[in-house]
Amino acid sequence: MCGVFVDGTYAIITTAISSDLGTHVSLKDDLNAKATVTAIIDGTGSLGAAFGPLIVGLLTDKSGWDSAFYFLMASCFVSALFLTRLTIKEMKPWFKKLKHTRKSSEGTHNNPMSAKSTTG
Repeated sequence: MCGVFVDGTYAIITTAISSDLGTHVSLKDDLNAKATVTAIIDGTGSLGAAFGPLIVGLLTDKSGWDSAFYFLMASCFVSALFLTRLTIKEMKPWFKKLKHTRKSSEGTHNNPMSAKSTTG
């Protein structure tokens, strides 16, 4: 169960970041550059996987398990903070579409001419 939550999240985040950086104007369809970006991101994740347990082990030895969980919470907060800009960018079209849909549906409810006649 832990593998689903940890590895699934890692895969989604690295894919989102790689996709976003892969569409950057400076790469211009350069497959080698896109592969390099993906490799750097995956390599950074691998470093985190290698050194994360070491840091948590040192923290638990020095300060107990509470400090390890505070460290993990801080890490999650920082990663969420870094992904906020990307999330907002990705969600803007969805919010615009939702807003447009609501406006168009409100217009039909307020228009008496659009109501169907029930008398027959």
